[in-house]
Amino acid sequence: MAKNRQAVEVTTSAGGAHAVNKFRISDFVMMFIIVILCATCVLPFNHEAAKTISGNTAVMSKSVYFWPKDVTLDAFKRVFGDDSMMYSMRFSVIVTLIFTLFGMIACTCAAYPLSKKRLKGRTVITFLLMVPMYFSAGIIPSYLLYYNLHVLDTMWVLILPLIYSPFNMLIMKNFFQSTIPDSLEESAFLDGATNFQILRMIVLPLSKPIIATLSLFYAVGRWNSYADNMYFTRASNLKLIQYKLYQLVASATEAQTASLADAGAVTQAAPEVLQAASIMFVTIPIIIIYPFLQKYFVQGTMIGAVKG
Repeated sequence: MAKNRQAVEVTTSAGGAHAVNKFRISDFVMMFIIVILCATCVLPFNHEAAKTISGNTAVMSKSVYFWPKDVTLDAFKRVFGDDSMMYSMRFSVIVTLIFTLFGMIACTCAAYPLSKKRLKGRTVITFLLMVPMYFSAGIIPSYLLYYNLHVLDTMWVLILPLIYSPFNMLIMKNFFQSTIPDSLEESAFLDGATNFQILRMIVLPLSKPIIATLSLFYAVGRWNSYADNMYFTRASNLKLIQYKLYQLVASATEAQTASLADAGAVTQAAPEVLQAASIMFVTIPIIIIYPFLQKYFVQGTMIGAVKG
């Protein structure tokens, strides 16, 4: 009887893997919870996507949920038809790439030495480098500092102040300590390798998961941020795409009453439609990049979850 029960519940493939045929109530509960969590991510995005190609009347009457109504592309025409918008898009890509590169260099140069026991005073240095994670001077002291450094109203005020991230440094430091064996570095030292050679030829090639994960963190953080662009820059050629879209939606909201009163308002995108189109416009680049980094991203986020 026990043998028959085993045959019903478990089947063994040629490779030795086991597949469970009998589902328990707990399995259905877990599947239901997973479906709900997936729905909380997919349905809001689907809702915004439906509004982007829906008519103004349908959107403002709150009748658009998951399928578009009165399909129109007026919002996208307004976004893509603005030359300054496309310039801000290109400028944002350049700033994000430079910011991510400098951020990863700063993060690696801080995390690698602190992960080595031979570094004297590393506990004190780690404590000092972690202080910015909990305390911040504020906007006014930061503005005065950037003014004295002559970086206000330049591209570098959007890059240099935020390239060091204590959180990212801590993640990379823990990765180096738990993943890179000391025996590899000891062997390299015996062969006459320097610290930079070890970092470049041994440590970094073995750290692709954490590099991809933190690069994604840096890129998404810079791409979605526009507060520093609002406070520390004034030139029109320094506007990032997020700040530009914020101004576009704000101006559309201010003109909403006049647009609705105008007889030709049907060709003018409503603020909600324009906002939805803006969300899709800035989200699609990240969605395109993420699948290429998903494998490394999953490995990087599992750091410390499994001990071997």
